[in-house]
Amino acid sequence: MSNAPQQEPIIVAMTGASGAAYGLRLIQRLADAGITQHLILSDAARVVLKQEADLELPADTDATTAALAEHLTIPSSRLCCYSLSDWFSPAASGSASIRRMVVIPCSMGTLARIASGLSGNLIERAADVVLKEKRQLILVPRETPLSTIHLENMLKLSRMGVDIIPAMPAFYHRPTSLDEIVDYLVDRVLDHLKVVNPEAKQWGSS
Repeated sequence: MSNAPQQEPIIVAMTGASGAAYGLRLIQRLADAGITQHLILSDAARVVLKQEADLELPADTDATTAALAEHLTIPSSRLCCYSLSDWFSPAASGSASIRRMVVIPCSMGTLARIASGLSGNLIERAADVVLKEKRQLILVPRETPLSTIHLENMLKLSRMGVDIIPAMPAFYHRPTSLDEIVDYLVDRVLDHLKVVNPEAKQWGSS
């Protein structure tokens, strides 16, 4: 029997854009929901994690899995990390039938290469697979200001059915901490993934 859509594995990729807290929080929330994640970190993402979250990850993928699980207080069984050159990863082939992928945060360089169909590493290849199989791809870009090139690339991807969820905070829920600002964006991603999320702050709700 196949898993219910909510429980199916998800590819989560982090790139070198600022906003490591968004990626870490999404990984934590998905694990708490019982969802297995295929995790891919770019080299630049590791630099940003050290800079923004004081999290220095080992090069070995198994050790990375253990370190992230410990840092986020989640079961390591919910994570499987892959190197950027692991072409035997399930994320590298459409036959693995992984139906959802999130790049959070997504650098403009990664976004441009995805829009152009370039597959120089596993993140880009996984996104290419999701697109060619007409599955769900969510990109969380974090850049400002946006150039015409950035906007044209996002429009191109949007026309292909990609969900573009920029890392833009909202304030109608009166956030009182940085965590609440991060959670708002992650709640929007979870909503698009159709992951049950009763903690989400919704407009018009009490």
